[in-house]
Amino acid sequence: MKRNGSRNCLNRRSRFGSRERDWLREDVKRGCVYLYGADTTTATTTATSSASSSSASSSSSDLHLVLCTVETPASEICAGEGRESLYLQLHGDLVRRLEPTERPLQIVYDYLSRLGYDDPVRIQEEAANPDLGCMLRFYGEKPCQMDQLDRILLSGIYNVRKGKTQLHKWAERLVVLCGTCLIVSSVKDCQTGKMHILPLVGGKVEEVKRRQYSLAFSSAGAQAQTYHVSFETLAEYQRWQRQASKVVSQRISTVDLSCYSLEEVPEHLFYSQDITYLNLRHNFMQLERPGGLDTLYKFSHLKGLNLSHNKLGLFPVLLCEISTLTELNLSCNGFHDLPSQIGNLLNLQTLCLDGNFLTTLPEELGNLQQLSSLGISFNNFSHIPEVYERLTMLDKVVMAGNQLEVLNLGVLSRMSHIKHVDLRILRMNHLKTVVIENLEGNKYITHMDLRDNQLTDLDLSSFCSLEQLHCERNQLRELTLSGFSLRTLYANSNRLTAVNVYPVPSLLTSLELSRNQLECVPDWACEAKKIEVLDVSYNLLTEGPMRILSSLSLRKLMVGHNHVQTLPVLVEHIPLEVLDIQHNLLTRLPDTLFSKALNLRYLNASANSLESLPSASAGEESLSALQLLYLTNNLLTDQCVPVLVGHPHLRILHLANNQLQTFPASKLNKLEQLEELNLSGNKLKTIPTTIANCKRLHTLVAHSNNISIFPEILQLPQIQFVDLSCNDLTEILIPEALPATLQDLDLTGNTNLVLEHKTLDTFSHITTLKIDQKPLPTTDPTVTSTFWSHGLAEMAGQRNKLCVSSLAVDTFAEGVGAVYGMFDGDRNEELPRLLQCTMADVLLEEVQQSSSDTVSMAHTFLVSHRKLGMAGQKLGSSALLCYIRPDTADSTSSFSLTVANVGTCQAVLCRGGKPVPLSKVFSLEQDADEAQRVKDQKAIITEDNKVNGVTCCTRMLGCTYLYPWILPKPYISSTTLTIQDELLILGNKALWEHLSYTEAVSAVRHVQDPLAAAKKLCTLAQSYGCQDNVGAIVVYLNIGEEGCTCEMNGLSLPGPVGFAPTTTIKDPLKPTTPSSSSGIASEFSSEMSTSEVSSEVGSTASDEHNTAGLDASLLPRPERRCSLHPTPTSVVFQRQPSCATFSSNQSDNGLDSDDDQPVEGVITNGSKVEVEVDIHCCRGRENSPTLPKNSPAPRPEEHGRGLFFGIRRQNSVNSGILLPMSKDKMELQKSPSTSCLYGKKLSNGSIVPLEDSLNLIEVATEAPKKKTGYFAAPTQLEPEDQFVVPRDLEEEVKEQMKQHQESRPEPELIEEDRTELPEEFDTAL
Repeated sequence: MKRNGSRNCLNRRSRFGSRERDWLREDVKRGCVYLYGADTTTATTTATSSASSSSASSSSSDLHLVLCTVETPASEICAGEGRESLYLQLHGDLVRRLEPTERPLQIVYDYLSRLGYDDPVRIQEEAANPDLGCMLRFYGEKPCQMDQLDRILLSGIYNVRKGKTQLHKWAERLVVLCGTCLIVSSVKDCQTGKMHILPLVGGKVEEVKRRQYSLAFSSAGAQAQTYHVSFETLAEYQRWQRQASKVVSQRISTVDLSCYSLEEVPEHLFYSQDITYLNLRHNFMQLERPGGLDTLYKFSHLKGLNLSHNKLGLFPVLLCEISTLTELNLSCNGFHDLPSQIGNLLNLQTLCLDGNFLTTLPEELGNLQQLSSLGISFNNFSHIPEVYERLTMLDKVVMAGNQLEVLNLGVLSRMSHIKHVDLRILRMNHLKTVVIENLEGNKYITHMDLRDNQLTDLDLSSFCSLEQLHCERNQLRELTLSGFSLRTLYANSNRLTAVNVYPVPSLLTSLELSRNQLECVPDWACEAKKIEVLDVSYNLLTEGPMRILSSLSLRKLMVGHNHVQTLPVLVEHIPLEVLDIQHNLLTRLPDTLFSKALNLRYLNASANSLESLPSASAGEESLSALQLLYLTNNLLTDQCVPVLVGHPHLRILHLANNQLQTFPASKLNKLEQLEELNLSGNKLKTIPTTIANCKRLHTLVAHSNNISIFPEILQLPQIQFVDLSCNDLTEILIPEALPATLQDLDLTGNTNLVLEHKTLDTFSHITTLKIDQKPLPTTDPTVTSTFWSHGLAEMAGQRNKLCVSSLAVDTFAEGVGAVYGMFDGDRNEELPRLLQCTMADVLLEEVQQSSSDTVSMAHTFLVSHRKLGMAGQKLGSSALLCYIRPDTADSTSSFSLTVANVGTCQAVLCRGGKPVPLSKVFSLEQDADEAQRVKDQKAIITEDNKVNGVTCCTRMLGCTYLYPWILPKPYISSTTLTIQDELLILGNKALWEHLSYTEAVSAVRHVQDPLAAAKKLCTLAQSYGCQDNVGAIVVYLNIGEEGCTCEMNGLSLPGPVGFAPTTTIKDPLKPTTPSSSSGIASEFSSEMSTSEVSSEVGSTASDEHNTAGLDASLLPRPERRCSLHPTPTSVVFQRQPSCATFSSNQSDNGLDSDDDQPVEGVITNGSKVEVEVDIHCCRGRENSPTLPKNSPAPRPEEHGRGLFFGIRRQNSVNSGILLPMSKDKMELQKSPSTSCLYGKKLSNGSIVPLEDSLNLIEVATEAPKKKTGYFAAPTQLEPEDQFVVPRDLEEEVKEQMKQHQESRPEPELIEEDRTELPEEFDTAL
């Protein structure tokens, strides 16, 4: 092993050997750097499909690792590798050249440390993981993709002819397309200046029809010149045509070279002297280089220059010599000061300096009398620069995100020469006080933005011209304003008890005062004649705003979440269109509400105590325009239904969680415009048959009722979503053809429902079908946890796709724990599903490595962040994970709960009927520390409080391109579960935005079924105004010794029913994707295959399982233990892939040639029989149970036929258990697994759980000879066809079977041969 000097740098290693590993273990400051070749990126982008395999092999062969220490500089590695420079690429994006003194390994260690790793040994391990290349990668040469090179510069030697006529001959010339010009030069003299430059902006690029692969380039103007260029291949012809077409289509000479990792401007670009706008954003431009920033003055017509995000550090002084500049963007470059020469840019009109470290501005900046826009947001200014007083043309002063603590209004008053000031200057500063030097009013300021500060009182009564004020998210108790010019006021999320405006604002149109402490609506607001929008929700109002409700201008009134008991009676007609009065104490609505508010389109009166509804009209004919009506969570009875007929234009009707027992068919028949109907949580026994007349209905939600007859909804032409879960359905009568629009059918929680094969085949085209999986009658109750049970629900709302996924495993890590998770991708569905597949696997591995739950959880999030790979570079997801396990630290307690989260998903524990939050919301609005961290790192926070305009979260999994602003380090909390802990609720952002912790807990405390509880939470959120994806998991807890099921506590448990054969599983299959059901997380769409997920998030698997011999079944049965008192085991954990798919393509529609009936327990789809079962981490039980005396002996041929799998389900589809079995259903102990059994994933994306009539899956004795991953499924006997031995003949039959067995080869040999078969063929899915 060669050591390179004192720094112990070892080079050119292709893999780790024992000596290298020993060397690394000696010191945590030693490690390795993976070095990639420059052609890896190019090969993958330019290679065709036929050459993809060769490019992949060349990429891997060009990858090698360099062993070094944290002290090894880049120059030393370059010397050992024979390279000039090293290059660093972050997150698959830009590539920058490392300085010779930079230390690559230290860069990796610092990166991992900032992600959240704090253990030096673990940092060393992670740094050696090649998967880290998706986030951080080193190159020996600068990589560049071909398409990027084309956009920068195209060049080549081609045959060229000048002019439109044929007088000129074709000649070989060097042709270059760069910037806005076509450059043609002699091949020999191209370096001596003999060039012909053809400006292309506004010109033409035409195909030459008489010559193959030829283009005619023409300039604009009367003296236009033309050059014909002949290319050799079609690919070259298309490349040049595509790039030249972009240039000639421009009206202004613009060159965009952003995000190309450039260090200098291409040499040929300087021939484009007509360039007026040059974009060099997101590069690594240098100063002193042949094409560096110091040479940009050569562009004599340049007016606009964008150099943002170049990490310059120092202001390039030579830019001040470009006197033609009118627009200059230098944001995010790390400037600490500006040179005085900036005053030479007399024509400058726009200057952007956001995201730097500036504390002052030079006085010479005042010379720029044409400057009309100056951006200095997110710098370090502690006061408003005095130079603003000299900038007479400035119309906007933008200083968001600085360090102002005191606002001196006298400084603003001295800016009297400024006609219009948009004072969006103080957002996200540290403002605590506002100082007024004199009482003279400021007559010029019209807009002011004071959001996200620490103001307690604000008096702007001297600003008589103020039109708009933003002061949200402060700590204001009192607000005083002038009403002369006031038009809009936004003061949400404060502590206001009084808002004083004088005089009455006659021009006021919008007033938002939600989330304050107001006890009444201000009188001046009731007198405003032009007010159209009033939001006073989340206050302390006790009386309805009488005068404001009678306003003749008000169109939208939000009074929800108050203590209003009555609303005033309307006397005159009002123009009100939107009325939100949810979460109040109303027992009735005004009798004249619908007859006087004829324009009312939206009414939300959910979460009140309404017992009746007012009539829609005073006369016979109804003039109601109501379209959206939300009445969830009231006390309405059947008597309210006839009133609904008076609203013929109803499109959305929510009547969930009321006291409805019937819905008259004649009334539903008249609601022909209905599109969405929610009747869940009532006592309905049937849905009227007249629902078939609602031809526009696309959504029916009627879960948690007593419905026993399937409604006639499958005749509706536009039906898309049907939720009939948690009812009493027994059968489904379906038509011959289902509507093509049906996408989601939820039938979970109907315990008596039995679906035949024919029915399942009819439902095969449905994207998502959710049905229960019944447990086997011989399931082992010791494996099923009695301490917790769960239910989950996910609803897409008005979004076209579901971007929320859930994880629920009731038996985890040797069956003594549980894992629950929630993942919200906001606008992407890919990352939540990837996390759903892998995160429990990662946690299982981390639990084996660390005894600390906090460390295991932290590493689970960080490793999952890495495993997202390329998918996590641009996409991100919030994540929440809850891990329950026996508490080994505290002998007096039973279980501990560890919760970790990033983003906006939250978990709440109900303890003694009170909510206990266990997680933390990582968003700019709700976490001041995180907001300050992001500001300190100079991120640009937009006005909607999003980091770089992308996300409001400051910690997520994925979104690696937003590092270091977005980190994956989770918030972790641990608590010991007690007998007072009743339930655990997990929800995504949309759920907690519309339900408080207290309301969520009280809503489900007394619901018996956890599935119904989760459904109820999602339904409440939707009725309260949620239009986004919403997901909820409810875990019922039964912690205490009374939940123990151990035999030592005197509980008699059923004995075993057989014995298990010896099994050895090799060549484990790749993990497959989980399905979506009410008991499992979201399903994968049909666009994403299993192989795609496996390639992104693969994991290490062991080769074999532990085996249990046949004779072990004759040993005494061990004492049964529950999850509270697990049996100690010495079996070493061996990881296996998460799932296997058994499929038969030997038969038609799942039938073998001799079958008359389908194989029970197997779902068919076309010509394949596919069943997904989880063999993840299976292991044999050490001591198998004994054979009961009265049980028939197993037939010898059954033992030799191979491996049998029995499938058992609990109340959740996501917590099934896989047991290797003989045909007598012998059981092995459940192994640790994330989600052991999922419903069937059809080729079109449908999710169909397996039938439960027999719940056996048989696998052929011999594996197929061809290399395939499919096993042929033999015929399965019907129960009535099985051989039954009378009791008096048992001994005789046993003796005959024994003789028959002795005449056959020994089972051990057969078993030994069979275990070797999997090595002969590929089992890849």
